[in-house]
Amino acid sequence: MTEKLNVLVTGGAGYIGSHAVLALLDSGHRPVVIDNLVTGFRWVIPDGVAFYEGDIEDQALFAKILADEAIDAVMHFAGSIVVPESVENPLKYYHNNTAKTRALIEAVVAGGVRHMIFSSTAATYGIPQSSPVREDMPTLPINPYGTSKLMTEFMLRDVAAAHDFNYCALRYFNVAGADPEGRSGQSTVGATHLIKIGVEAALGKRESVSVFGTDYATEDGTGVRDYIHVSDLAAAHVIALEALVADPETSHTLNCGYGHGYSVMQVLDAIDRVTNKKLVRKMEGRRAGDPDSLISDNSAIKARFGWQPRYDDLDKIVRHALAWERQLDERRGS
Repeated sequence: MTEKLNVLVTGGAGYIGSHAVLALLDSGHRPVVIDNLVTGFRWVIPDGVAFYEGDIEDQALFAKILADEAIDAVMHFAGSIVVPESVENPLKYYHNNTAKTRALIEAVVAGGVRHMIFSSTAATYGIPQSSPVREDMPTLPINPYGTSKLMTEFMLRDVAAAHDFNYCALRYFNVAGADPEGRSGQSTVGATHLIKIGVEAALGKRESVSVFGTDYATEDGTGVRDYIHVSDLAAAHVIALEALVADPETSHTLNCGYGHGYSVMQVLDAIDRVTNKKLVRKMEGRRAGDPDSLISDNSAIKARFGWQPRYDDLDKIVRHALAWERQLDERRGS
């Protein structure tokens, strides 16, 4: 293992960030969290992990944390992630995802921190001409969310060329599931993730699940996506971090997915199997900009980092998401 690293996790009280905190702890590193708690939850941060409530745009606070905690690297998850909202309110996304990240990168460089992992997205590809999608395919985002993330990739590339600094941008596909040990999961109220919505419906929190489009060029007519377990994604961040430290001259932009997909109907069928219930499916029209299929080519991250998924099983992903949803109910007393 790389020596123990002090890693500042922005957005570490959120869904993916909190799992990265667990993966860092499990790997023997020391996470430090900054989160403004707009969408994150203080209670998800494990005891003993240093926590700062604040905004990544606060350069004075950020600089103080970097110095006081002797930070070696930053994992950056803080940002806004709802695609339709980005279309309705683009300036929010260019502020939260691009302008704030620019301030963060400036503080990182000024503080002498040399390594950064960035939470990017498959939305940078837009509607790819073919699937699976490789990293060398054109990046033509079709919404402000994807554009705001791609702009950050450009900033990181240019900063790495100008400074003693390297980075890894991980382009996520559809993140799902929850920590197998029940330590964290998707807790956001009103989340838009299909598996989250499906398990909520299975537990009686929703009357039905909307299926947007049944005329796609796929086996059953519904959109196909690459669903990756959040714990496998978090593990990829730790492996990427250790690779950056081992080879500080090299930066990476890599897909993070399983390399195969499931249709909306296949996902809902899996929830039916796991819960032994039948979800009510509400057929609706296509949403603008949804591709027929979006699947990662994950050969690069496997070859470069030796990353091997542990939870590549749709029913297992659903079981973990369901267990977390039940735990949330107990926490909320419902």
